[in-house]
This record gives sequence, structure tokens and C-alpha cells, in this order.
Amino acid sequence: MLKVQFNSMRYELHFEHLTLKGKYPRYGKKQMVGGFMAKKTLTEANWKIGDPMINENDFWQDPNYKAEDPEKEMLVLELAKLITDRYVKKLTNKINNRDPEYWMLDHILNKEQVKFLLNFKKTRVPYSIEELAQMNNMPVDKTQEMVDRLKWIGIIEQNRAKTADKHRQYELPIFVPGSAEFMMMQDKLTDEFPELATFFNLMTQLPLAGITQMVPPGGAGVGMHVIPVEKAISLENQSVPVEHLSRWIDMYDKYGISECSCRKQQAMRGEGSGEIRGDYCIGMGDMAEYMDDRGIGHYITKEEVYEILERAERHGYVHQITNIDGEGKIVAICNCAPGVCNALRTSQLFNTPNMSASAYRAHVEKDKCVACGKCVEVCPVGAAKLGQKLCKKDGSEVTYPKTELPDKKKWGPEKWNYNYRDDAKINCYKTGTAPCKTACPVHLSVQGYIKMAAEGRYEDALKLIKQDNPFPYICGAVCNRRCEDACTRGTIDQPLAIDEIKKFIASLELKQDKRYVPLCEKHDGGMWSDEYKVAIIGGGPAGLSAAYYLRLNGYPVTVFEKEKRPGGMLMNGIPSYRLEKNIIDAEIDVIRQMGVEFKCGVEVGKDTTIQELRKEGYKAFFIAIGMQGGRMAGIPGETAEGVQTGVDFLRTINQDHSVRLKGATVVVGGGNVAIDVARTAVRAGSSKVTMLCLESPEEMPAAKDEVAEAKEEGIEVLNGWGPREVVTEAGHVKAVIFKKCVSVFDDQHRFNPQFDEGDTIEVPCENLLLSIGQSVQWGKLLEGTKVELNRNGTAIANSLTRQTAEPDIFVGGDVFTGAKFAIDAIAGGREGYVSINRFVHEGNRLDLARDRREFIELDKDDISVETFDNAKRQIPGKKAGVAQETFEDLRLTLTEEQVKTEAARCLGCGATTVDENRCIGCGLCTTKCEFDAIHLTRDVPAASTMVRAEDKLKKVGPYAAKRAGRIVINKILGDK
Repeated sequence: MLKVQFNSMRYELHFEHLTLKGKYPRYGKKQMVGGFMAKKTLTEANWKIGDPMINENDFWQDPNYKAEDPEKEMLVLELAKLITDRYVKKLTNKINNRDPEYWMLDHILNKEQVKFLLNFKKTRVPYSIEELAQMNNMPVDKTQEMVDRLKWIGIIEQNRAKTADKHRQYELPIFVPGSAEFMMMQDKLTDEFPELATFFNLMTQLPLAGITQMVPPGGAGVGMHVIPVEKAISLENQSVPVEHLSRWIDMYDKYGISECSCRKQQAMRGEGSGEIRGDYCIGMGDMAEYMDDRGIGHYITKEEVYEILERAERHGYVHQITNIDGEGKIVAICNCAPGVCNALRTSQLFNTPNMSASAYRAHVEKDKCVACGKCVEVCPVGAAKLGQKLCKKDGSEVTYPKTELPDKKKWGPEKWNYNYRDDAKINCYKTGTAPCKTACPVHLSVQGYIKMAAEGRYEDALKLIKQDNPFPYICGAVCNRRCEDACTRGTIDQPLAIDEIKKFIASLELKQDKRYVPLCEKHDGGMWSDEYKVAIIGGGPAGLSAAYYLRLNGYPVTVFEKEKRPGGMLMNGIPSYRLEKNIIDAEIDVIRQMGVEFKCGVEVGKDTTIQELRKEGYKAFFIAIGMQGGRMAGIPGETAEGVQTGVDFLRTINQDHSVRLKGATVVVGGGNVAIDVARTAVRAGSSKVTMLCLESPEEMPAAKDEVAEAKEEGIEVLNGWGPREVVTEAGHVKAVIFKKCVSVFDDQHRFNPQFDEGDTIEVPCENLLLSIGQSVQWGKLLEGTKVELNRNGTAIANSLTRQTAEPDIFVGGDVFTGAKFAIDAIAGGREGYVSINRFVHEGNRLDLARDRREFIELDKDDISVETFDNAKRQIPGKKAGVAQETFEDLRLTLTEEQVKTEAARCLGCGATTVDENRCIGCGLCTTKCEFDAIHLTRDVPAASTMVRAEDKLKKVGPYAAKRAGRIVINKILGDK
């Protein structure tokens, strides 16, 4: 059965999006779907997502197709029946020329090759060259030529006999695991027959559709078998040798490495989900020789094997071994990307995770768990999700659903999970998790680094923070602290001083000669070549974050910044008394040490163009130039001398603290930037600073603590006034007339200020600084591109992927969202990296299986907090000095003692919960946990029994019978 979905660009054939191939070999120009032709054309098709299943025979090659050679057709049908693992086809003899087994063999093999292969009689029975020569009545040399060609294709497998001479022998494998992936590994073959990618995909799913529910735990030799991260079970006294990677590595004396056929297949089909093609599959023993002989891999050492495995664990790849040869032999160790691995995808699609799971399941010790979420991010199947640790108001614990398993249920297409890849990226249960993590735009592991700070693990805390935020001190100084606004502790007394703890942790690194520089590498080792160069245009927080994550994953990155030094609005917009410039330089220097190249004083659109950069080899662009321009009010007299935008004023002062203001200053605006402008005007020598805004005190967008600090510095704040006219004298501003604002928003809370034109005031001044909004200064940057703009001047882009109408141009930060905070820009930079990583590698979709980092806040009205540390919120001290007289930041960090006192106030709201029914026991979660809170236990020992493929019915049959009995009992008992 094949599920078909349709939209304007793609069919979905057998649960996967497949790109239309256009011209198809042999049958001319047809509307093809991977090798099948739909009965309906694109214009006639009206299938929609969610439509019921349709029969696979609704697809065929060509309704008028007649074999050019009827004899070959019959031979190919016989060979297809021999090799296929679809028992329905074997037993009923219903295989036909519409089946993928037929059309793939028909394409790649000639008649003589088919006849030769039919003489194998059975699959997986080895023969020597001499035996094959005799069976085919051919000379040995001609037999060797035939075998070498078929081996190159991948339709036959080579290994060594167990006899003393260890001669080479050859066997006919099934398609999966077997010849389908062997063929996928041969680049010249897939170039000639790209439909092999669809064939491989179908052969991993069609044989298992409708029978996976009858497979006992562990897969009974179905194909691939998860084997845990070794250190996750090293202390498990119940473990057995076959569950340890080292046991298999020590068994063999030869090792090879080759490209992952699943990654390649998905990329060819346009279904890659960010797991980039490369060498990940380790061939063991005879397979290493086979790979080398075929030219699809090369030998590696045992030390390199361990390096590859460790790197795979760092990047979240699942170790799997073949499970078809019984206890004593494996073919390979695979490091599988969950979004593309056929074995993992198939078991998740049919909602039967036991089919490939190891003997282990993960369990969380909630008392130790701090909801950092790193186990959740790495879980390949979505078994780990964030929930809450706190009890409900009635004292009960929140319960979480378990995935339904087929051991006692009827199991058909209605039980399958068609959205398995996106479901695996859901981070949080609907009942919610820690509010601090939820509210933070980058979803920092707040509980995690606070716990580490309480334990004095400051370097570990910094590393944990930098997984999600490359600029911890910067954000500690200027963040608007949404995490604190949401903090559950705030419902008791005062929220935790989260930002101050982060600032303290980051401050320790700044005092060190050597700073933490994270490991940078692409997922299969080394660095990407210049073929994958990425240009970041704009050196502010969004651009720098994108550069950080791209370089972290091995990309050559260049940041183009028009100013003399990078930092964007961090450097040129935020006053030094809030964020000292040496701090910005220090955190940017880490990115420079990672290997990111900076080209400052270069304005793209003026000094160079995007088109010229493309010629230089840049494959993608992330534009994050910020909103560097201010906005005028559009009132009479605003062109007078002494009037400027607040943004321009801040840039001037930040670049030269010697610039002075004389006389009184009026600042128009009510946001945080306006506060910065007013407080900077005080430090620039203004005799009096008055700040006027449309909003009431309750409506002001500026942070309340910043408004309070402004007033402490002598700034007068007048609410409910909007500028009407600038009064001038001799071409210079003399005063500003304001009119009363009676309302700022309409009934739908849209910005729509209303004024009482008869109620006015006149405020005298020598300087007028307008801080009523910001604008993007595009210049000629977008000339020659298809990038479109909104009415407010921001770029139009996909809300998830940040891709513009120009496919290789992505945007982030204020040019996409409008004026926001540094932490929002950092989040946008990370999303830019995710998209660019996929975009520069052909065959990857930008949206599929993407971690959308969506979190839900727990219900703070339905919690019970029985005990807590009753210490008061800790307040950082201040340096000696008068704020109005210095641009130095006079705020101190918390002391170490204060940090530990403050950290003890955390209520520990969140925790990870593992759905054991969904867990596959890979152990990756344990590699990411820094709190010893998640462990594997050997819950399903039978899953470690390895069964020869030929014997799997001996296991499936009895289990299927028992299962059928349980289903009958459940029905009698009324369990649906």
C-alpha cells in the first residue's frame, strides 16, 4: 500500500515527498514519481494530505509498455521474486512488471547478467568462482569478469570463506539489507540510474508494511539493530558482549569507511533533513575489503574507528549494527542520522520502535534532572520530552502519555505515524515545562547552568550556556530578562536573578588569559572546503551568531561589516555604561579564534556586491545589517540644526566619548533605546534632559528598572505627549511643542494614537533627539536580487527558514523582525545557520524534521511548592562613581557567595520525561547529560538476540501467534 499526498510541487509516495523526475529513461518524457508513473497527471490529481491509502497498483511504469525482450522480462520477474523480501510477492507469485523490484533490475542488468544471477538459486548462499563457473558453464576468467561487474554494481556481495585458504566467495543478498544499499553506494551507477534512490526507499518499507507489528522486540534479524553508546552501559552488570561496540571491533582485523547510503538516498530524493552526506559507515572484516574492491570506501585503522564513533556521538548519530547473520558476525557499524536512516525511519513510520531498538531503555532520575533539554535535543525518536518536576496543586504528579505498542492491539495504517520525523522534534509536552526556558528566545538551559553555578562548576556552566548563546556576558548586561518575568519563583516573592548569575559565570572567563573556544568540525570530520563558503553581511548579534554556529559545524565563514569593527548595534547603539566595548571585543574574539574571517570597513552594495561575492565562490548569504537608521517625526521644523535621531546620536557618542551636548535636551520616545539616548545625553554634558512619550507609565515599552534608573539620574519623564512642531530660531531648534495623546491603541490594540490638539505644552531645548523608531539602511545592498521588502523596510522571508525570494539569501535580526533585543537576534542567527547548512548541500529540505524549538510554559496556577529556600533575591553592588559623569558601567557582578545563595532559590520547575515505549535505547541522551540524571537499564534482554535472516520466521511466527492470542483476549475484555 502506498500513501499519496499532493501539493503544487510534489507527490508524497509511500509516506515521503519525492521530487518529480521529469524525463525517465526508456519511456520518454512522462510525469514520473521516482520511477512510478501516476495514473493521473499533475493537473488532474486532486489527492490532498490526509487522504486515505490507495493501492500501489495505482502506479505503474507505462500503461502501454511492452517489453522489448519478452524472454528477459520473464527472467527479470523470476530474479525479482528470488531477491525480494516481500513474502506476499514470493508466496503468491504475484510479482509483475509494475513492481519496483522488476523495473530496477530491468534497468540496471542485461539478460546475460540476469541469467547468471538466477543460477544462485537462493539468496545468501556463498559460492567460489570455480563453483560459479561450473554452475554457469563458463570459463573461470569469464566468470570472474561477470562477477567483478556484478560486484561493482552491488547486486552480489563478496566475503571470505571460513576455510584455511580464506578464498573469496560470492552470494546473492536480498535487497535490504543488501544489494539496494550496495548499489546506492556506487556513484557512477546512481548517476546513471537516479531512480535507485526511490527503489532503496521502497525496499526498506514495502517488505515491512503490515508485518512490523509481528516482529518481536529486537527485530529478529529484520535488518539493523541499535547498539548503545558503550559508556552508557559500561557499568551495567547485566550487559552481554554483543551489546558492546568494542566487542565487535576487537573481533575483526580489517575496517573500512564509506558513504552513508541513507543520507545519499534522501539527498537524491530531495528529502534530506540537514544530516549531510559523508563517510559514516564502518565496514567490518570482509565488508571492508568489499568496499575497497568496489571503490566505494577505503581502509581505516582501529583508532580511526573509535574516532569516528566518538565524533558520531558528539553529533547525535545512532550506532547500529547489522542483525541478519546470527550471533557471530556483523557486516558494519553504522552511525545513523535519525532523519534519514531507513531502519530508524521505517520503525518510526510504522510506529513499531521495538523493531530496531536495543535491549536498553532510558530512565530519568527527576531529582537530579534540571531540564537543560540537551537529552531532548539529541533524542533521535522523540522519546525524551520536557515536562515539569513540580506537583500539581492537589499534590499529584503530572502524568505523561506513553506511545501505544502493537503487542496487544490490531495494527494497521491507522496506527502508523506519518509525521514521525517532525514528531521526533517536539521538545515539550503540552502540559508545559520550566517557564524560564520557555520564555527565553534562545531557550537557554537556565536550570542547568544555575545548578552548575550552585556547585561551583562555572566552566561547565559557561559551556552549557554557549551551546545556545555565544554571548553570555553581553546578554547578561543588556538582556530584557524575559526568563525572569516568567520565573515561577516570582509567584512566591521575587523571581530568580537569572541574568545576574549568567553574567557572573561569563565574567570569570573574561578574567582568564585563555578563553573557551569550542571544537569546530563538520560531522564526518575536518572542515568544509571553500566550496561551501558562506558570507555574513552585518557584524551584529544576529550575523555573529550565524557565523558562530556555521563555524562550529566546520564552514568557512566571512563576516562583512561596514564599520571599522564588528558588533553592530551592540557596539554602536548600546551605551558603554550598559555594555562596555572591551566585553564585546572579548566575546567576538572567541569567534575570531574559531576561524571566522572578518572584513571590516567593507560595505556590500558599495565596495562589493552580492553578485561579485557569488563569483568569488560564496554559496549562501545571511543578511543581518540591523536597523541602523532612525526615524524622523514628520513634523514642521525637524530639519533645524540641533535635531537628530537617537540612533545617530548613540553611534556618534559610542565612537567618540568626547562629543559634547550644550544646553537642555529633549528626547522623544518611550522605549529602551530612548532611555539609552536620554541617559547618554546626561553623560554627554546636557544641562537638563526631558523625555516625552505617547504612552502612559503603564504602557511604556521601556523596561521598568531602566526607567527608574533614568529618573535616578535626574531625567524628567513626561507621559502622554506627542510632538507637534519644532520651534526654531536662526535655523536652530529652540523648543518643541507637544500635543496631548489621549490614547495610543485602538480597540484591537493596534497602534493608532489619538490626540487633543487643543491641549499643548512647549518644552524649550537646544537639542532634540528623536527616538521614535528605527529603519533599515539598505543602500544598494539588494540591487540585482529578488529580495522583497515589507512596508516598514524589513525583508520578506519565510517565518521558519528565513529564506527570501532569492534562494541563497537568508535574513535575520532586526532586518527581519523589526527592532527587537539582542537575544532575539541571536535566536535568529541560529535559525539562519540551520537553513544555510541545509541549503548549501543539494537535496536537503529547509523545513523537514526541523527542531522548531517550541516550548510551553507549565501552569503556574496549578502547582504546589511545599518547601523552598527563603533567601531574598540578591542584588549586585555598584562601583564608586557618579553615573552622570562617566560612560563606565558602574554595575558589579554578584559575588560568588551571592551566586550560590541566589542559585539555591531556584524551584527546579522542569524535568525530562522519557517514554520508554518509544525509546530505542541508543544512549545518546546519556552523552549529553552533565548531571548524571539519565541512564540506560537493560529492560528488554531478548532484543540482544541476533537471528540469521533465514531463521527469522522461526522467531516471528511464535511471537505473532502469542500476539494474536492477546488481541483476542483484549477484545473479549472489551479493550479496544
